[in-house]
Amino acid sequence: MKLNEIVEFKSSPQIIKRLNEFGFTKIFEEGAVIFNENANIKAIPIVTNGSIRIMRTDEEGREILLYYITSGESCIMSFLGGMHHDTSKVKAIAEEETQILFIPTDKMGLLIKEFPEWLEYIFRLYHERFEELLDSVNAIAFKKLDERIYSLIKRKCELMKNNTLNVTHEQLANELGTARVVVSRLLKQMEDEGLVKLGRNKISLM
Repeated sequence: MKLNEIVEFKSSPQIIKRLNEFGFTKIFEEGAVIFNENANIKAIPIVTNGSIRIMRTDEEGREILLYYITSGESCIMSFLGGMHHDTSKVKAIAEEETQILFIPTDKMGLLIKEFPEWLEYIFRLYHERFEELLDSVNAIAFKKLDERIYSLIKRKCELMKNNTLNVTHEQLANELGTARVVVSRLLKQMEDEGLVKLGRNKISLM
C-alpha cells in the first residue's frame, strides 16, 4: 500500500515525496518486536500496512496494552522521545504482518519547518492517542474484567477484519495486565452466555 493512499495531508504530493526520500521501509512478521522499552529512538515509525500494539511493562515484567496503531498512523510516544533525544517508554509489537516507513528523527525539524500539515498530523495523533489512553484508564478503573476482555476481542476482530482470532488466553491476559487463569475462566463464562466460541488458540465472536 502506498503512503499517499492512507495518510491524509492537505498538500500530499510534496510531503509524501519528502517522506519517501527521508524514510526507509521494513516489514515485520506477526509478533515481532519493533522496538523495546528503553531503546534509543533513531527513527519514527509510520504504519503503511498492518497494525501494531503498544505495550507498557512494569518492574515485575507484567505488561498492559496502551493502544493500537493502524495504517496511516504513528506512535506519538516515539515522536516525543525522538524529538527530545529520549529513550522509548513503550514496547511496540506487530499485531499482524506489518509494513512500516521509518523517518529518521533528525529529519523531524525539517519536516515541521517545510510542511505545517506535518505538525497538524502530529497534533492529531497526540489527540487520538490521549483519548485512547483515557479510555484505557476508564476501563481499568470502572469496567469489570469480562467487559474489558470482550472489548479487547472486538477491537482485535475489527483490526483483523475477521470474527475469529488466532490468539491465546495468555496473550489476552498480558494485554489486559491480569492472570491467564482469570481470563480463561471468564472466557468460558462468556462462551456459556453465547458471546464467544472457544477453540484451540482461537476465539470467535458470536
